[in-house]
Order: sequence, then C-alpha cells, then structure tokens
Amino acid sequence: MASLRNGHVNGHVDAFAADSARFRKRFADVPNAIDIYIKGGDAADEAVELDLAELPEDATELCDMIESEGAGKRVWMTVALAYAKQKNASTAIDILKKGLEAMSKDASKEKLPLLSCLCWLYLWKSREAPRVASEGKSSSEAETKDFYLQASTATLNDASRINPAFPPLFLARGVLYLLRASLVSPTKTTIPGSQDQSDRIETLKQAMKCFEEALRVSGGRNMMALMGKSRVLFSLGRFADSLQGYQEVLRKMPNLTDPDPRIGIGCCFWQLGFKDDAKGAWERALVVNPSSPIASVLLGIHLLASMAHMTPSDPEFRNTYTKAITQYIQKSYKINQNNPLACAALGNFLLARKGMAEADKLARMAIELTDINAIASDGWYLLAKKEHYGGDIDKARDCYRKADDARGGEQRGYLPAKFGLAQVEVLKSNIPTAEYLLEKMAKGKNVEAMALLGTIYADAVFQYQASGVKDEKAASLINDQAKKAITNLEGVRIAWKDPKKSIPTDTSVLLNLARLYEVDYPEKSLACLNQVEQLELVQIEKDHSPGEAIAQESLRIETEAKLLKAEVERIKAEAKSAENDEQKADVEAQKVQNNTLLAENEVQRTKNETQRIAVLREYLPPQLLNNMGCFHYRAERFDQAREMFQTALTACVKAGENDEAIDSDALVTSISFNLARTYEAAGMPEEAKKIYQGLLQRHAGYTDASARLAYIALKQDPTDEGPRLEKELYNSDPANLDVRALHGWFLHRSKRRMLNPQEDPENRHYKHTLQQHDKHDRYSLTGMGNILLAHAREMRRDTEADKDKRRKQYSRAVEFFIKGLLLDPQNAYAAQGIAIALSEDKRDFPAALKIFSQIRDTLRDASVSINLGHTYAELKRYQHSIDNYETALAKDRTNDPQILACLGRVWLLKGKTERNVFAMRTSLDYARRALESSPEQTHFRFNVAFVQIQIAQLIHTLPEGQRVLKDLVQAATDLDEAIEELTRIANEKNPPYPKHDIEQRANMGRNTMRKQLERAVQAQTEYEEKNKEKLRHALEVREREMREREEERRKAELIATEQARKLAQEREKMRRNDLEKAREYDEQERLREDEEYIKDPQTGERRKRPQRRGGGGGKRKKKEDLEESADEGGDVDTEGKPKPKKRKLQRKSQASGGSKFKSAEIVVDSESGEEEGGAGRAGSSGASSLQSRSRASSRRTTSRGGSRGRSMEMAVDGEAGAAARKAARKGRRVVEDDDEEDDEEAGDAVPGRLSPLGAAAAAAAANGTPPDADTSMGDAFEPPGPADDE
Repeated sequence: MASLRNGHVNGHVDAFAADSARFRKRFADVPNAIDIYIKGGDAADEAVELDLAELPEDATELCDMIESEGAGKRVWMTVALAYAKQKNASTAIDILKKGLEAMSKDASKEKLPLLSCLCWLYLWKSREAPRVASEGKSSSEAETKDFYLQASTATLNDASRINPAFPPLFLARGVLYLLRASLVSPTKTTIPGSQDQSDRIETLKQAMKCFEEALRVSGGRNMMALMGKSRVLFSLGRFADSLQGYQEVLRKMPNLTDPDPRIGIGCCFWQLGFKDDAKGAWERALVVNPSSPIASVLLGIHLLASMAHMTPSDPEFRNTYTKAITQYIQKSYKINQNNPLACAALGNFLLARKGMAEADKLARMAIELTDINAIASDGWYLLAKKEHYGGDIDKARDCYRKADDARGGEQRGYLPAKFGLAQVEVLKSNIPTAEYLLEKMAKGKNVEAMALLGTIYADAVFQYQASGVKDEKAASLINDQAKKAITNLEGVRIAWKDPKKSIPTDTSVLLNLARLYEVDYPEKSLACLNQVEQLELVQIEKDHSPGEAIAQESLRIETEAKLLKAEVERIKAEAKSAENDEQKADVEAQKVQNNTLLAENEVQRTKNETQRIAVLREYLPPQLLNNMGCFHYRAERFDQAREMFQTALTACVKAGENDEAIDSDALVTSISFNLARTYEAAGMPEEAKKIYQGLLQRHAGYTDASARLAYIALKQDPTDEGPRLEKELYNSDPANLDVRALHGWFLHRSKRRMLNPQEDPENRHYKHTLQQHDKHDRYSLTGMGNILLAHAREMRRDTEADKDKRRKQYSRAVEFFIKGLLLDPQNAYAAQGIAIALSEDKRDFPAALKIFSQIRDTLRDASVSINLGHTYAELKRYQHSIDNYETALAKDRTNDPQILACLGRVWLLKGKTERNVFAMRTSLDYARRALESSPEQTHFRFNVAFVQIQIAQLIHTLPEGQRVLKDLVQAATDLDEAIEELTRIANEKNPPYPKHDIEQRANMGRNTMRKQLERAVQAQTEYEEKNKEKLRHALEVREREMREREEERRKAELIATEQARKLAQEREKMRRNDLEKAREYDEQERLREDEEYIKDPQTGERRKRPQRRGGGGGKRKKKEDLEESADEGGDVDTEGKPKPKKRKLQRKSQASGGSKFKSAEIVVDSESGEEEGGAGRAGSSGASSLQSRSRASSRRTTSRGGSRGRSMEMAVDGEAGAAARKAARKGRRVVEDDDEEDDEEAGDAVPGRLSPLGAAAAAAAANGTPPDADTSMGDAFEPPGPADDE
C-alpha cells in the first residue's frame, strides 16, 4: 500500500476532493466541434464546422459528406468518438466501418488507427451486451458478448496483419483475452503456483503476456496495461501481487478515476481479509468520484457483509440494512441501471420484500450484462430462489445448478446455490443426492448444511422408529444415521457458542436433538428442551410483555436489596469505629436486623422471579411443557413434573384462544392423563382418581383412564372394588392389549401356587393373547417367560433327569425373553429375566450381575435392586447386597416383608462369615420386622427362631474377651423363645420344612445348646469378675486421657482465638497508622502544591508561581564577582577560576525507579547536598526553595537532563525565568554521553553553568531582547522526525 502523505492515503491531498477538474474523464479529448475542409473550394482553408455536441441520429449523410470531401483518418475517428461519447457506440462502429471502406485505397498503415479504434468499440459493446441470447435467437441476432468478442478478434487480426508490433494492439489483445476468460466458468480453485491447465487459466496467461508486452513497449509507462495485468493477477487469485500493481498505478497516476485503481485496491484488500481497508479504499474512490456506481454498490455490499455478525433483533441491524440499500445500492442503480452488481444486490433486496417480478427482471439484467462469473452466479441464484418460492422446483434446480457452475461447479462452486440445490433435492425426495451435497458442504463446517444434514438423518431415524419394522441390518443402519445426526446437530449447537460468528439459534435443531437423545440420554434431551424453553421465554417477553406488575415488583425489591446492602456496609464501618461494648452491641444488633431483612428480600426476589417465569410459561407451546414434564416424571422428579403438566394445561387454554386450528381438547386430554399419572406416582391416588374420572366424563371410551382407575382400585381394595372394576374393564374391551396386560397382572397377583404351568390361569391367558390377538405382544411374551422361570425354580432336582428337565424349562423361558428383546431391544424386563435364568440355571453370577447393572438405570424398579442384592449375596459381597436391598426397600416398599427377609438373610450370612454378633443381631431385627409386616406367614416365624438359634451357636464359641455377659443372657432368653416357636411350627398343618427336621432342631436347642449357654454364662461371669478391676482401671485411664485431650484441645482453641484477636488488633492498628500517614502525606502534598501553584486571575487556570529573585541576581557572574566570592570562601581556585563542581553518584538505595543499572539516571552535584561550602550557589532563600522543589521533581520524573534543567532555572532572574527555562528545555536534547570527558578536557562545560545556547537565551531575555525562535519540542524526549518518502 502506498505511504501516507500529509494525512491522506495514496498521496492524495484535500485539493483532489475540491478540484474535480484535475481528474480526467473518458472522451475528454474529443472536441466540441471539428472543421471539415471542403475539397476543391475557392480558398485553401475553406472548411465546414461540424458541431460534435449535437450530432444527427442518422449518420449516413454525415458519412457521405466526409467521404466526398476526402477527409483523413483523424476526422473519421473524431466523429466516431463523438458518437461514442454520447453512448451511441453502434453508430460509431458504423462510421468507422465506412471510414475503412472510404480509405480502402490508402496505405495499409493509415487504416491501423481506425482498426484499433474499431476493436476497442467492439470490446466496449461486449461489456454492455447480454451474456446469453434470448429464447429463439441466435448469438449474432441477439448480439451477445461472444458476438462482439468475435468481431473484435477479427478486427484485431486485420490490424495485426498490417503491423503486428503496433503498440495499441498489445493492450487491446490483452483486454480481449481478459474478457474471453471472464466468459469461461472456473473449474477448480485457483491457487497461486498451481498448474491448472483449464481453458480459463490459459486465456488469462495469454492476457498476462499481452499486458506485459504493452508495458515493455511503453517502458513501463502504460498504466492501462498495468491495470490489466493487476486484473489478471486478481482473476488468478494472486491478490497480494494484484494489490501491488493497483497501488503502483495509483502512485504514478493519482488523478486516474476511469478506471479507478482504488476499486481494485479495495477488492484485493477484501479478498485478503482486510475488509476495513477495503472500505477505506472504496470510500476514497467515492470521495474522488461521487458518481462512481461501482464504489457505491461495493460500500453497500460491505455494510451488508458487516451484518453477518448481527442478529435480526439487534437495533443496529435495521439501521445498517436500510443504509446499505438506500444510501449506496439504490444510489448506484440510479446512476447506472445497467450496472450488473447493483442489479444483483438490489434484486436480492426486492426478493426479500416479495417483489418477485422486479427481482426477476433485475436478476436477468445482472446475468445478461455482467462479464464476471460471480455476478452471473448471483443472478442465477436470485432466479433460483424466486422459482423456489414460487414452487417451480424444476426451474429452481436448473437455476441453482447454473449459479453453482458459474463459480466453479462441483469442486468449487457457490455454497448457497449448493445448499438450495440440496433443499430442492429433498423436496423432490432425492434424499441420497441431497445427503451427498450436504456432506461435502458439512466438511467445511457450514452451519446451515450441518443443520439440514442432521435433520435429514434424524427424520430417517424417526420414520424407522414409527414404522415398527424390526430388521437387524436396518437397525444397524439407523443407529449409524442417528450418530451422524447427533454429530451434525451438536456441531451446529457448538457453533452457536462462538461469539465471532453470532449465529442465531434454531429451535428445530434442539427439538431434533431432544428426540434423538430421548431413549438413551434422557437428561441430555431434557437439557435441549430447557434451552428451547429459554429461547421461547425471551421471545415471549419481547412480543407479549406479560407479568409487567411482577417485573416492576422485582425491580422494586432489587432496589431495596441494593439499599440494604449499602446499609450493611455502613453498619460494618460503624462497628469498626465503635468505642465501647454497648455501642458494639447496638451495631451488631442492627447488623443482624439488616441481614435478616436482606435475606427476606432475597427470598421475595426469588419468589417474584419464579412467579414471573410461571406467567411467561403460560405462553409456551403446551407440547413443549408436556414433554419436559414427561422427562421429569421419568427421572422421578414428580413435583417438577406436576408443575410442568399444570402449566401446560393453562397454556392449552391460551393456545386455543390464539389459534383456533389447534386441537386443544386432545392436548388437554393427554396432559391431564400425564398429570394423573404423576399424582399416582407421587403417592396421591385420590387426586389421580379425580382426574381419571373427569377424563371419563368427557370421553367415556377412554380405556387408559379406566385401566388406571382399575389398577388403583386393585392396589387399594384387592378383594372387592378392585376385582370388580377390573372385570368390568376386561369385559368392556377384551381385545385391547393394554387391558389384557392388566388382566394378566391381576391374575398373577391373585392366583394360587400351581405346580403344573398348563393349569395356571395366567399362563392360559397369555397363550390366548399370543394365539388369538397378537403373536408379538411383548407383555405376554415376557409374562410367559416369567411363568416358566418360576416353574423351573420350583422343579425337583434330585436326579439327573430332573435336572435336565429343569434346564429345558429355563431354556424355554429364555426363548420367550429373547423374542421379547428382538421385538423391543429396550425391554428391560425381558433382559432381567435372562439374567435371572443365568444366575439360577447356569450359576453364572458375573454375567447376570453385568446385565442387572446395565438395566438398573433404565428400569427404575425395586425388582432390579432386589435381583442385584441376590446376585451380590451369591458372590459373597454382602455389603453391596445390603445396599441394594436397602435401595429396594426405599422405593415405595417400606414394609415389604420379602425384602426385609432378604436383608435378614444377608446380615446373617455376613455375621456368620465375620463371626460378628452385631451383624447377627441386625439380622434378627430384620427377621422380626418381616414377621410384623406379615404375621400370618409361618416361614417368617421360622426365620426368627432360626436366627435366634444361630446367634446362640455363635456366641458360645467366641472367646471370653470378644463377648459380654449381657449378650450371653440375651442369647439364652432368645434360645428359649426359638425352642418354643419351633415346637409350635412343627405342630402346624403346613410347616415350611418337614416336621421331623423342625422337631429335631428344637430338641437340639433344648438338650444341647441350652446347656452350652449355661456353661458359657458361668465361665463369662467368672472371667468378668476376675478382670473387673482391670477393666475398671483401664476404663478410668481411658476416661482421664480423654478429659486431658479435651482440655488440651480447648486451651489450644483459646490460644488460637487470642492470637487471632491480637493479630486482628495489630492489623487494625497498622491500617489506622497507614491511613493517618496517608492523610498527612496528602496534606503535605496539598500544601506543597498550594505553595508552588497559583490561580491565574485572568484565565482561572492553575499555573506555577513565579520564582522569587535570588540573592545573586539573574545575571551571570563575571570574573570580578567570582573573585569576590572566592575571597569570601567560595569555591574558586588560586588562579581566580571557579573550581569545577564534582559529581557524586546517588547511593544504590536512593536510585529512582529501581533501575537495574548501578549508576542513577540523575547525577547530583556534590555541592547541592550536605557539604558546607555551599555559598557558591546562586540564590539564598529562593535557591533553597527551588532546591527542595527540584528534589521533589526528581522523585516524580525521569526525564533526561533533569538536573541540568534545574541548574538553569536557578541561574536566571524572575522575569527572565520563562525564557531561560525554555532555553534549558532546548538544551535537554543534547546527548550527555560524553559530558564527563568534555568537562575534563575543556573545562568550559562546567556543571551548574548554562550551555552556550542556554546562556545566550538567558542573556537575551535579561537584556529585554527576544531570543531566536525555539522550534524544539516541549517534552524531554525528542520525537522521531517525519520519514522521508523518497
């Protein structure tokens, strides 16, 4: 880029903008009139003046006159150019053709200028000719660009035959090749240095050779050739080289405006990514030529491009868009309605305004008039969108392809056109073609392509899920498509977070992601729905502004919160300054009160915010709220689910009021059912029954509501009301599979134990369902598997035949489960049945454990935890088993006796393995709880007695040191209860075990174990008596140690508290001292500034106080004065010369700024410090005041030559001080690197004296004569001078 000169880019000055006459316009050399000499006239100079400003439309008579008078080539060319100046190029071409015919007998070289001019006119016409012929016309009839290029080629060939070295022909041929290349669509991305051999690249290379030859012939002075070369480089993609060429043209011809190199400079900057620089170049072009249509439209396009990072809701969006269209693009179109770029840009605007006819016209003009492929591509794209909007898909597809081909086609192409083509292919149901196009675009991280591609994949997944077809290959393909859909849609979601792109969010992307995540990742699905909710709430707040009263209340509460926080801070400050305990107590009470108010304020603010969101949610789509409630229900967050469903019901009412097309009744029915299910799951069956009954009143045939009512009745009254309702439901709709499933569940709960599965009514019911209704009913298949599993569990296994029969029954059960899984891979109950079969039949507990662990998160049922507990118990991982049983017990089965019995069994196994009496006691507690839950069950009574006997067996075998007498006595008592209970159980009708075995166990406890416990009690009593004193002493020692440790801990806390208090006091004291010192320092600084500065009475500004006159006057001492001062004890040597002042370095501790160099930045005079021989300094009281200010100034500044400047100030009089200081500042620019050597050698640059320049200035000021003008800078550092342009 050219250097900046005088504040303007590219060497322009303000005169260029003011004096437009300096810019040459096209055809400026054509005169307003021309003389045509009459052939054979009376006088030799007799001529006819032809007014070229008012030419006839028909030039036939004019041509005949010129031909009859035998005018030369100059006349023919001048008249032709006059017509061309009036934009009548066709007549100009006809005149040149007649001129060539008239000069057919002349020498060939005389024709060269006419041929050259004719060639250029053909090229000009080519720029304005249509790109393609209209329908039904040939290229010659339509006079297209190619027609004029062929004519130009023929003319150029004729001229080359006459003189191929004619200089204007090189430039014309280069332009011809350049225009020919513009009509060839690019096929590949042009990269600098690439070896692309396409026709377009070869044509551009030929144009480059022609322009270089024109430059060579002209010695580098042909700027049009340099412009052409730059244009070729731009077309080849070598934008940096092209930029250098355009800048060279502008540097050599700054007045050139037609063509304007600034346009090319801006285009190069744009392609290189410097869009602000491009804008600057185009703005400069518009300043130079306000009527430039190209600069105007390019600036408008720049503004439109700047809107890419704005959202439509941005306030600047509308203003920027309006400015781009009205101020630039429309202006460009009005200047030149044949400007193809303006036509394309304005057509896009009209298309957005639904002005289809006007947009169609402008798009076709852009296509026909341009010689740039990119603009033609824009025109075709506009036509494609217009046809797309109109529904003509075939025409739209054709135009999209042409727009893409104009920019390079498949390998390069135009991304919006490719995207539109993909949309058209989707509408035409050519999904594979659309996927192919979008996948190529998605590789470049195009957000729109990724969104559409992800939507296509997601739609395929949803269609497969809705079809219900179960095919293994299809399922694998759909899983791959689901992964691709998630990848693309998540990529779009990530792109939204990039602040540089400012891509607006699309709720459809989030909704598709939510559906894809629904089964496997419900939490992610809910997160997507939450994001949709937030977007909708923002839009609702803008459109409707509901809850204004709540918003105002929230604002009031927030204001009160700020005031309360300020009050709390004030109270904290008062607490620190409180002097006595009473004041501190009052402040602390006030502080507590304010904190309480602040907490209440925060609670109220949160409440108001919740209310505001609740009001806004009523305007949300009810489907969204319903889906969010379903996810909360699945996650067992029933309170949130209930809130969502209730809000959705309110939203249904509002949606029905706003849109009558919505089926609000269907929505209300579904959402009400979901709300009732939530009440049911939350343990509120009465509320659920009310909703179900209300639904049945509105829709009597609503089977699902009837089924839920029957189920609740079966749970609440399993003997009377429940079976009656279930029977009525089953008889009303026996073919309904859901009703049959409920009936099967009822049969399972109410049936008696059957040894033969063929006689089981539940088994017959499932078999009938599969045979008569639906052989793929998943509930019946799973139920059949469970029945066979339970029967196999009860089968005998005494012989090998029994075992083999049992294994076959397990295999049949597994077959049903596998079939259920094939129909529904998410059937967790079927998977659980397979795991049970593995653990019971194969004893493959690790494999079963793996399956149970996988379905635990999917199936939130207590049965999974129970089965995990069984499996862990078999693997002897008792603590894991206990944890799972406890989890199952907490899931709505607080008093389930089976789980309590299982817990008792595991604690018993744990106690026996670890020989732990506590675990055995815990087992006994669970066995008793199970008995309390179901006292009529005999086997629970047996369990209690069995655990009591096990405790007795364990405790008498323990050493005396591991047991206590109390446990032995309790075990003996429990043993007696167990013996009595076993005796009663053995005498019952149906004991859980054979009567003989139970009686034998009771007799063993009565005869053997009782005596063993008696002996153990006696031995334990003797052991504890012997060790009683030792135990008491050990207990006392332990208690004493615990008291001592507690006392030490308390003392340590007191010491730490006291140390913290002292440290806080010291810190507070230090803080106060620091504040006091800071105040004192500020006061001293203020007094110093008041002493040093005064207020100017005229201007009111603060300025330095004028310095007082010193004792020695302002004039420089003469030699006699120096001798007198020497006699008085001054520093004057014996020869009458004053002694040079010595310099001393500051101490390292006094070095300013912490410099890393040993020597300080300021060298202090030896006599300005503590030496007593200081009488030689000029001034007394004034000097001391100046000296103190000098030291203060040295602490604040680090300017070069600071000490020298202060010495100068001391050596001048009060009135001459300003001039002296001015001279002193000038002297500061003198580099002091060699000062010390100069002092030693010459002795005339004495520290404390003025430099010659400063002395002269001071003397002149003292004598009342003004010194020489000071042109130096006022700062201590010299700024760099302006850089040389040459």
